[in-house]
Amino acid sequence: MPLDILTLLVLTSTNLFTLAAALPLLMGRRVSASARYAQGSILAQAIGWAAVIAAGRWYDPQLSTLSMGSIALSQWLLFRALRGWLGARSGEGLLIALVVITPLGYALAFHDYQWRVGWANFLLALSMLVVARATLWPQKKASRGWRWLLCGCLVTMAFFTGARGVLGAFFTELYPYFRAPHPVNILAAVAGNATLVLGLVAVLVAWREEAEAELHTLAMSDPLTGLLNRRGFHDHAQALLSDARRRSEPLTLLALDIDHFKRINDTHGHEAGDRGLKLFSRVLRTNQRGVDLVARLGGEEFCVLFARSSREAGLAFDARLRERLREVSRSELGFEIDFSAGLAVHTDAEQSLDQLLARADAALYEAKRNGRGRLVQAID
Repeated sequence: MPLDILTLLVLTSTNLFTLAAALPLLMGRRVSASARYAQGSILAQAIGWAAVIAAGRWYDPQLSTLSMGSIALSQWLLFRALRGWLGARSGEGLLIALVVITPLGYALAFHDYQWRVGWANFLLALSMLVVARATLWPQKKASRGWRWLLCGCLVTMAFFTGARGVLGAFFTELYPYFRAPHPVNILAAVAGNATLVLGLVAVLVAWREEAEAELHTLAMSDPLTGLLNRRGFHDHAQALLSDARRRSEPLTLLALDIDHFKRINDTHGHEAGDRGLKLFSRVLRTNQRGVDLVARLGGEEFCVLFARSSREAGLAFDARLRERLREVSRSELGFEIDFSAGLAVHTDAEQSLDQLLARADAALYEAKRNGRGRLVQAID
């Protein structure tokens, strides 16, 4: 049975509108900006192909131009989704320019069939290739095979879109209008439906990967302060400890406890106590190095693990933290916060992180017994 190009295009548009309506229901209301961009990309494609179909009957220049702009816009929206899922990507400036000049050049040259078809299809193919590149580079370890699937879909459609441009610009007699039953046009429409399904699979897997990463982050983080929680600290610190032992590098742990925290809650209220915890966490983060670990172990207990650092690094950090904390707590909370600290340096005899933590905790409790507001160093 011969394939009719209009039927294939109507099927593509119908499927796109169905997906555009179904994805928000499937993903729910509370989704990331990346998921919203992906939803918007599918909707923009649906509008674009619907406009292509309608242009054959009504308002040809306006609807055709709308279709080119919508399809170009869908590529930029997909790029934005990728940036959220995979991190910074190059090429966004070019895509934004293509969103503007693709429909603009098409509209200005509308009465020159060869020019407008070649212009629009070549630039749309370029947009798809830019997004295809963004699926794979720069690399990201956490990403999975969905990137290759989406890249394949984009490259396939870029090829057929470029082929349409070649036919329209240089072999007009073979492709005199967009419904022309040329084999390339038929294959392009079939490929459009196939890549639509596969591309949706890739988007859904990317969304699931993002959700899993968010759940993992929530499981490893303290909800009030945003710092690592005890579980997250153990997972990350164990890797630092193994690395330090393998390389024979120093590793220093500072255990911290906010002084008289119950009194703060009783005197100023639990809301002030929470603000104090957030402030303490913020000062910890602003004073840490990128390679150090900062965590809230529970209640008013915190710790800092200094990678590749000796005792002096912990002592210097403690001094900076006390000075800064006194300054900002008085100005932001209206009362002063101080803390007790215990410092321990990893020794060759220690086989586990728990042993290092136990020595730091013992030093911390010694500091609290000796009057608080001070640091005690553990005996190696």
